[in-house]
Amino acid sequence: MPARRHAITRPRLRCSEPKARGGSGSLSAKVPLQGDTNVRASWHSFLWPIVGRHPSAEKSAVALFLESPPVLGKILFRYLSRYRWLLLGVLVFQLASAAATLYLPRLNADIIDKGVAQGDTGYIWRTGLFMLAVSFGQIVASVTATFFAARAAMGAGRDIRADVFGKVSGFSEREVSQFGAGSLITRNTNDVQQVQMLAMMGATMLVTAPLLAIGGIIFAVQTNVGLSWLIAVSVPLLLLLAALVIGRMVPLFRRYQGKLDNVNRIMREQLTGVRVVRAFVRERIEEERFRGANTDIMVVGRKVGSLFVLLFPLFMLILNVTVVSVIWFGGIEVNNGTVQVGTLFAFMQYIGQIMGGVIMASFMAMMIPRAAVSAERIGEVLDSESTLVRPENGVTEFPAPGALALDDVEFTYPGADAPVLHGISFGAQPGETVAIVGSTGSGKTTLVSLIPRLFDVSAGSVHVGGTDVREADVEALWDSIGLVPQRPFLFTGTVASNLRYGREEATDEELWAALEIAQGRDFVEEMPDGLESRIAQGGTNVSGGQRQRLAIARAIVHQPKILVFDDSFSALDLTTDARLRQALWRELPHVTKIVVAQRVSSITDADRIVVLDGGTMVGVGTHAELLETSDTYREIVESQLGVDA
Repeated sequence: MPARRHAITRPRLRCSEPKARGGSGSLSAKVPLQGDTNVRASWHSFLWPIVGRHPSAEKSAVALFLESPPVLGKILFRYLSRYRWLLLGVLVFQLASAAATLYLPRLNADIIDKGVAQGDTGYIWRTGLFMLAVSFGQIVASVTATFFAARAAMGAGRDIRADVFGKVSGFSEREVSQFGAGSLITRNTNDVQQVQMLAMMGATMLVTAPLLAIGGIIFAVQTNVGLSWLIAVSVPLLLLLAALVIGRMVPLFRRYQGKLDNVNRIMREQLTGVRVVRAFVRERIEEERFRGANTDIMVVGRKVGSLFVLLFPLFMLILNVTVVSVIWFGGIEVNNGTVQVGTLFAFMQYIGQIMGGVIMASFMAMMIPRAAVSAERIGEVLDSESTLVRPENGVTEFPAPGALALDDVEFTYPGADAPVLHGISFGAQPGETVAIVGSTGSGKTTLVSLIPRLFDVSAGSVHVGGTDVREADVEALWDSIGLVPQRPFLFTGTVASNLRYGREEATDEELWAALEIAQGRDFVEEMPDGLESRIAQGGTNVSGGQRQRLAIARAIVHQPKILVFDDSFSALDLTTDARLRQALWRELPHVTKIVVAQRVSSITDADRIVVLDGGTMVGVGTHAELLETSDTYREIVESQLGVDA
C-alpha cells in the first residue's frame, strides 16, 4: 500500500528535521537558500550574539551554553567512570609532565645566572644534562598520559555507540520514524565522535592547562613580583575573549548538527532512490536540492571557522604584546640591576606557560559547545522510551502455536486525525491460509505490521498462539513469526548468510530445501559460488524477483509457526507465483499463512479472504462466497480476471 506509506513518511521528515527544512527541502528546480545564506560572515555577525540576544533567537547563547553541559557531564561521567584506572594513570603522568614543564624555566635561569654569567662551564654541563633528563621524563610522562587518555576515550566512544545501537534496535517503527534514519546514523557516528574527541582532549588538557596556568602564576610571582601586574592584565583579557567566543559557538554548533542531519538525509534518499531519480530525469533538481543543503551547512561551518580565525590571532596578539611588555619593563629592571637576565628569561617562559595554559583551556572550552550539542542529541536517543513496552515476565510458551486472532482492532498513526484501521476482527487456525486484499491505501500493510507487533494497536487486541502480543516475550513472538516484507531487504554477505539470518544453525540441505520451495534453487545454482555467492548491500546485485524469492526462503529457513507475506509475490511472474504457492501449501501444511496480495489469482485457493476498504473490513469468506456477497471483492476480481471470473 504505497499511498499509505507515503502519507506517514512526510510527517516523519518534518518531525525529525525541524531545523533543516529551509530551501533544501524543496523539490523545485530553483532552491532558495533561506536564512543562513543571507547572513554574511562580517564582524557584526560575529559579535551580536556574543554581547546580546538576537530578536529571532528563542534563547540567548549564554542560556544555551548553561543548559547543555549537564547532559554532556552525565554522559562523560557515565562512560568514562568505567575506565577510572586509566584516568588515574592520566592524572598521575600529567601531573609529572606539568611539574617537569614548570621546573625547566628555573633550571634555565640558573644556567644563565650561575653558569653563563659567571663562566662556570662545569655548572652549565651538569645543569644542562639534568635539564635534558627532566625534558626526557616530561616527554615520556606526556606520551604515556596521552596513551591512557586515548584508550579511555576510545573505549567510552565504543560503549556509547553500542548503547545507542542497542537502544535503536529496541525502537518500534514509531520512534525510528520520529527521529529519522539519517539523524539516528549521524547521532551514532558524528555526534559520538564529538563527545569522544572531547573526552580524549579533555583527559590530557584539563589537567595540564590549570596546572600550567596556576603553577606558572605562582612561579612567576616568586621569580619577579614587580612584573606580575602584566599577568593580572593579560590573563583576564584572554578569559574574557574566550568566554565571548564560546557563548557565540553554542547555537552555531546546534544549527550545524541539524544541517548535517539534513545533508545525510538527502544523500541517503538520493542513493536509495537513484533509480527513481534517473527514471524521472530528476538528476539536476536533486543536485540543486543537495547543493542547497550543502550550502546551508557550509555557511554555518564558515561562521564557526571564522570564529576560530578571529580567536587565535587575538590570542597570539595578547601573548606577543605581553612578551614585548615583559622584555620592555624587564629590560629596564635589568638595566637598573634589580633583576638578573636569567630571572627575566624564566619569567618570560612562565608567562608563555601561563598563556599557553589559558589558551589550552580556551581551546577545550571551544570544543565543549559542539560536544554538548552532540551529547544532548545522544541523550535524546538514550532517554527515549520505546512505545513497544516489553513485559517483565513475558509469555514464552504459547498455548496454541500457529493460531492467530484479531479482535475489534483499531490503529491510529501518531498525529493522525482518524484511525487507519478500525473494527478489524478475524482469525486463523494452525495450517490455514488467510488472504488480505483491498485497494491501495486500504490498510493491508499496516494490518500485518500489527501481527509481529511492529506497532501496538490503539484499541482491541491481537493474539498470536493464544496470547495477546503485548503480554508475550518479544523474542519468543518474533521467533514464531516469519515476515516477508513488501520491499525485501538483503544484507551484505553471501546467499547462505542471508538465509541463515533467522536461524544460524541451519544446514546447507535445509537452505537448499527452502530455496526449492521459494523457487530460487535454479538461479542460486547458476551463481558462480552457489550458496557462497556474494550479495551486495540491499541485494542490489540480484533482480527484484530473485530478491523476493531469497527473502521468502529466508523466512522458511526460520521455521516459524506463522508466515506473513506482505505482497511478497508481486515481482514474480504468474507461473513462478503458482509454483511457489503450490510448494508452500504442499511442503508447509502445518504453518499458518497470512498473504497480502494485489493479484486475485494468488489468493483464490485461500481458506479465508479478508476484504479491506478504507481501513474497514467489508467482507470475509472464501473466493466463491465473496463473489456472491461482497461488491468490493467482485469489483477487484472483475477488474483483473474479467466478468466471468
